[in-house]
Amino acid sequence: MILSISGVVLLGIVVLIFCRKDGLKSSHALIAALFGFYLASTAVAPSIKAGGESLASLLGGLKF
Repeated sequence: MILSISGVVLLGIVVLIFCRKDGLKSSHALIAALFGFYLASTAVAPSIKAGGESLASLLGGLKF
């Protein structure tokens, strides 16, 4: 578990640097995808899923 959390932190920092410095290119998108897979296997995943569902329902309820 410690190794996967370290991987999540490392890949998260790398994705943040790539987004701020160069924009997100195809090689950077690969790292972002790896970050997502590692993040999905951590204890934070249910909270992220619940937050995403909450945001989706909020956006779905907006009327223009």
